[in-house]
Amino acid sequence: MSQLKQDLFALQAAKNKTYIEIGAAYPRKINNTFLLEQQGWKGFHIELNESCKPSWEEDTERNNTIYWDNAITFDYLKALTENNLPNHIGYLSVDIEPPKNTFAALKKVIEQGITFDCITFEHDKYQSDINYDPIVTEYLKGYEYKVAVENVFIKRKYRIDPKLPKIEKICYLETWYVKNTIDFDKIEYADWIKL
Repeated sequence: MSQLKQDLFALQAAKNKTYIEIGAAYPRKINNTFLLEQQGWKGFHIELNESCKPSWEEDTERNNTIYWDNAITFDYLKALTENNLPNHIGYLSVDIEPPKNTFAALKKVIEQGITFDCITFEHDKYQSDINYDPIVTEYLKGYEYKVAVENVFIKRKYRIDPKLPKIEKICYLETWYVKNTIDFDKIEYADWIKL
């Protein structure tokens, strides 16, 4: 299952039961598309870290294609053809490291002319030197996307001083988007997870 309920957002916002997952990591653990594939969605995954490969090879429930490749230089149009997918996809998950690479991968897929009902983008605002959140929002606005869910966060415990107890900190990780044509009013993540 996904870490922040990205899969449930895709189920809510996407009209087209297809996906592209950029930064798949493991087939189940904190995976944004496992639930979708279990519900019959078609798509493909891109992952650069081949240390995850044995997990995918052993998983008998993940049948959609995974490419062991660099998401920044990947030919997304070719992969759509190879997987018999349309140029308009339901859900795009973009989560690689660091955020500048995540943004470069997003630009690569968008600028190949592929469109999406919804996108989850991991900007890691809480730990990045550059805040990619407004940069990505402005970029996607030019391609007719709007913010759907903002301030997507996780709570983590930190110890600032070894002598003191850990304190809980809210870490802002992602912003989620929908195409302007999708009927979805912008909402804070803290409110969305209560729905």
